[in-house]
Amino acid sequence: MEQLSCTIDDFGPISVERPATVAELGESVRRAASDGQAIYPLGGRTMLHIGLPPSKPGVGLDLRSLDQVIDYPARDMTITVQAGVALAKLQAILRQENQQLPIDVPAPELATLGGALAANASGPRRYGYGTLRDYLIGISVVNDRGQEVKAGGRVVKNVAGYDLCKLLIGSFGTLGVITQVTLKLKPTAEEQALVDIPCEAANLAAVLDLLHGSRTRPVSITAINGRIQPDAAGSLSLAYGGWSVLAGFAGSKQTVAWQVQQLQEEFRALNLTGVSANLSALVPQVHQALTDVAWSPYPGLTFKANLLPGRVADFLRAAEPLDLCLHAFAGNGIVIGHINGARTLEDARTVLRKLQELAIQGNVVVLRCPGEWKQSLPIWGAPRGDAWLMRAVKDKLDPAGLFNPGRFIAGI
Repeated sequence: MEQLSCTIDDFGPISVERPATVAELGESVRRAASDGQAIYPLGGRTMLHIGLPPSKPGVGLDLRSLDQVIDYPARDMTITVQAGVALAKLQAILRQENQQLPIDVPAPELATLGGALAANASGPRRYGYGTLRDYLIGISVVNDRGQEVKAGGRVVKNVAGYDLCKLLIGSFGTLGVITQVTLKLKPTAEEQALVDIPCEAANLAAVLDLLHGSRTRPVSITAINGRIQPDAAGSLSLAYGGWSVLAGFAGSKQTVAWQVQQLQEEFRALNLTGVSANLSALVPQVHQALTDVAWSPYPGLTFKANLLPGRVADFLRAAEPLDLCLHAFAGNGIVIGHINGARTLEDARTVLRKLQELAIQGNVVVLRCPGEWKQSLPIWGAPRGDAWLMRAVKDKLDPAGLFNPGRFIAGI
């Protein structure tokens, strides 16, 4: 078993084991539990910056050797695969059958499927295609006894047992180590397009309202302010001084062409100029670039605001004077922002407090900041009323606090 080391938020170094089989993984878990050590599941390590620092010494378990396809009945549009597979490798396998898992994940050549599930990662196409919760139908997990347990199944219509699939998504590795996954799939779109709508901050609400009320059905609605680097989104030029709202479409050639034409007509009725459309093979790369730029390691602090979709325009207008790079998956009420430049801890605390006040009926969490700031900032946002329930679930499934201790909400 290959052994390395890593650090998590300056905590460590933590010794890392790379099991080649599920049996080896189970043995590592049992050994760590016997030695009183914690377990830190690792994938491509693209999101280790999220969460609080670890609360106890332990061992990291690198899952990337568990990357095999177990079953792929393409005609059933499902696939069963080990959780250590990189997202880019999985998508390449699916493309051979003109199928896809339409989830945008940053750095897919590194990010693993298990890591994406644990972090509930998503990007701009979440608006039209949903999240990983909508595609997961079966899961296998190694528990705190080193045993592999299963939930769900390999067919779309199954009602076996409790819905542990949904429980594990977004659990940040605190309930067990994901080893195998069965997913529903979608066919690859025949055509894709992006409509670029430049606008001023004062027109953001009108533009987003039109998109929400449009006869068209975008798969993505993204709003970016002009402080994003012009080359950060690949083939798109974002040098415009105001805002750029991007509406993505996918489907048959006829459907996409009609929707693009219809949307342009609707915006002409709003007297907005400069609206342009891009139909090309580069659209998937642009969607990927929009995902990557939202999660890029900017200096200072990166936050994520979860809002009611109808509050996004007001939040963006009010937050922009705070000198932020702002990137919104506006249809879903998600705003990711970067506080520019090197700031002090007190600066960061002040800005976060203002942002939380602006996030009416929402929350603001910190995605990335210097490790030494984490104990002094509300990393997981405002206190949650359901923290007691999350703690109860953790105590039932991991009573010894073996998995990723201290890193999740309320120090779970």
